[in-house]
Amino acid sequence: MPSANGAADAVDAEVLESTVVDEGALRGLLRRAGRLLARPAIECLELLLDGDTPYQVRFTMLAALTYLLLPLDLIPDFIPAAGFSDDLVALTALLGLCGRHLTPEIRLRAQRKLDRWFPPSR
Repeated sequence: MPSANGAADAVDAEVLESTVVDEGALRGLLRRAGRLLARPAIECLELLLDGDTPYQVRFTMLAALTYLLLPLDLIPDFIPAAGFSDDLVALTALLGLCGRHLTPEIRLRAQRKLDRWFPPSR
């Protein structure tokens, strides 16, 4: 699937298919991946810290995050197919809350923090 940024696709293909690692290209790929993975986490953090976020939403988000981060599960992860279903429920609840309660102001604060922590590629 071609993207609007054909040069980035070429760099990604070069990094993945090359036997010699171009450190600059790899660094750029990791920076983009870091920004992509960090964005939802930073948005959730900003939502938790926002004074206008309802208490129930904060509590549910903290409960879901705690469940995802703790090694103990209701259904152990080593059980095939069912092992990650409880984690999927917690993640779905977390994403649903973020989707309903993120405001443009929270997204802007998260974007500013993302740009500070993961500077955009030049």
